[in-house]
Amino acid sequence: QVHLVESGGGLVQAGGSLRLSCVASGVSFRRDAVGWFRQAPGKEREFVGTITWRGTYYPESIESRFAISRDNAENTVYLQMNSLSPEDTAVYYCAASSDSFYYPTRTDEYGYWGQGTQVTVSS
Repeated sequence: QVHLVESGGGLVQAGGSLRLSCVASGVSFRRDAVGWFRQAPGKEREFVGTITWRGTYYPESIESRFAISRDNAENTVYLQMNSLSPEDTAVYYCAASSDSFYYPTRTDEYGYWGQGTQVTVSS
């Protein structure tokens, strides 16, 4: 049984940083793609970035503020977020996909999801 758990969310001031963690059981992050998404109230779930055995991929909207890394020994993926703004306020989710040959960016490409962690950025 696959189980993903996010942690590290919280309240931070604009300009600050947070690091989110996603710990997995029942799936190998070494093999699968792990993506991060976020969803703000009243908005659709948005792709933030993904990491596969090939590397990382981010949408242009994220630019270089966010970085995804992986600790295979701990089966954990991290999302480092810098220069946060109130527009980054959302629930952040990690998800796993077996489609790791390319960079999956759509929610329907991911079969397993965590419960989410709230990130709130104050102005």
